[in-house]
Amino acid sequence: KFVTAAELVEELLMANEEHKLVLFEKRWLKFDLIIIDELGYVPFTKIGAELLFQFFSGRYERASVVITTNLEFTEWTSIFGDEKMTAALLDRLTHRSHILLLNGESYRFRQSMKQREEGEQ
Repeated sequence: KFVTAAELVEELLMANEEHKLVLFEKRWLKFDLIIIDELGYVPFTKIGAELLFQFFSGRYERASVVITTNLEFTEWTSIFGDEKMTAALLDRLTHRSHILLLNGESYRFRQSMKQREEGEQ
């Protein structure tokens, strides 16, 4: 399952408001792998960050998660707003994980430059 972090938090907030959070999390546990894109691009409310923490904690050692972000781990406190919660989350996420640091030119940027060059010819 692929979802942006902002979309996931929005769904968590709605499920929480409707008192269906447990059902929501059970439904998401059926996915063997969830890819959460763009963590840290959009700020979360305190409740949204706490619900996301709870979501990740619920999947810990039960199902796989891939997270994409441009933020270093040291910057994650700005997402979750609490140092202890962030440390606890990173402890769970990095346990038995593979961390891939990808540096280099953006694929999208390279594609747009290629298209521009082809259009000029």
